[in-house]
Amino acid sequence: MARSALVLGGGMVGVSTAWHLQQRGFDVVLVERREPGRETSYGNAGLIQREAVEPYAFPHDLQKLMQVALRQGNDVTYRLADLLALAPRLAEYWWNSSPRRYARISRGFEALIRYSLSEHDRMIDASGAGDLVRHGGWTQIFRTEKGFADGAAKARHFAREFGVESRILDSATLARSEPALRRAMTGGVYWPTPYSVTDPGALVQRYADLFTSGGGRIVHGDARTLSNLTGGWTVQTKDGPVSAERAVVALGPWSSDITQSLGYRFPLFVKRGYHRHFKWDGKLNTPMIDTDAGVALLPMARGLRVTTGAEFALRDAPPSWKQILGSERLAREMLDIGEAVEATPWMGSRPCVADMLPIIGEAPAHTGLWFHFGHAHQGFTLGPATARLCAEMMAGETPYIDPLPYRPTRFRYGRRAFPV
Repeated sequence: MARSALVLGGGMVGVSTAWHLQQRGFDVVLVERREPGRETSYGNAGLIQREAVEPYAFPHDLQKLMQVALRQGNDVTYRLADLLALAPRLAEYWWNSSPRRYARISRGFEALIRYSLSEHDRMIDASGAGDLVRHGGWTQIFRTEKGFADGAAKARHFAREFGVESRILDSATLARSEPALRRAMTGGVYWPTPYSVTDPGALVQRYADLFTSGGGRIVHGDARTLSNLTGGWTVQTKDGPVSAERAVVALGPWSSDITQSLGYRFPLFVKRGYHRHFKWDGKLNTPMIDTDAGVALLPMARGLRVTTGAEFALRDAPPSWKQILGSERLAREMLDIGEAVEATPWMGSRPCVADMLPIIGEAPAHTGLWFHFGHAHQGFTLGPATARLCAEMMAGETPYIDPLPYRPTRFRYGRRAFPV
């Protein structure tokens, strides 16, 4: 008899989980309130970042902290009204970003990232999605001497410690490689290995089509109706209740709605981000991210996608357009772009954990309930890799990497983070 599972969430993480469980003989129903790939996975930079071997740390540099506090840059901002509510999580994030703890956390992060391309390749090939994916990497560009020096040093560190390929570009070399740039930059780092995707939401949809072509079902429902019944889990959908032996919470920034209702107190928060597409007839040889300014320039199917850095705010707080307007202004300094495609910028939330590692594993106090969320900036990159790990554990297989760093029970801090 086939094992059964509900997967809650139709983003990159949820769709990949559903497919990997299906590959292991599970009868899987994917529950999503909209269509697959229309939420957080739609609004990312569209990069599958093999070079991202270290997570984004909370700055410890006093000058950077002051810049953020005074909201002087475009890369990081915050919503003042939400700071009190966010303070405990941000304090844990800062604490985990200290050098000793960050080094340990980065080992766990890199163990996942090293499989990001190979696991995507399996799903790209199986789904016939190669037309959405471009090989050839992306370029990190810098507008300050310090930013360039720090970026080059990190590239050399990644090469030495992790074998990550890169090429450091001085200002003149960068200008020759990207003649569309109108502004002189101090330099860049070219990362040749990552992939770029012309439509991130469409790639998730292709993976979802792969899942349904194998007999999987996608239903529209409200994950908040999840309930534990004898022998399994049930959720209400537009077609009535759907039940299975197991359930996987893969809801990205909405995962806390479920975990908190069941008594779990994980250190979760979000970083919000914005993007907008612009008409553009030019050409970039690779996507570019201006690290100093926190703005990405990404050629996509709808036009040139311009993104922001991070905004610390509550998930459901009203949007603030200041950061995306700043990104647009900076983008116009660098490229000759046209008018906006959308009337209103897109806004989404990245699901973050205070120790910068995703939560993957069975719920400590609920048999048959599994957690798979908290990928922060790298859900699009890591979805297939962490889905394989989650599915292997659920199927009772030997995990292909050590799951210990991602276990839900790691959050104690002198108290329980889950019900007893």
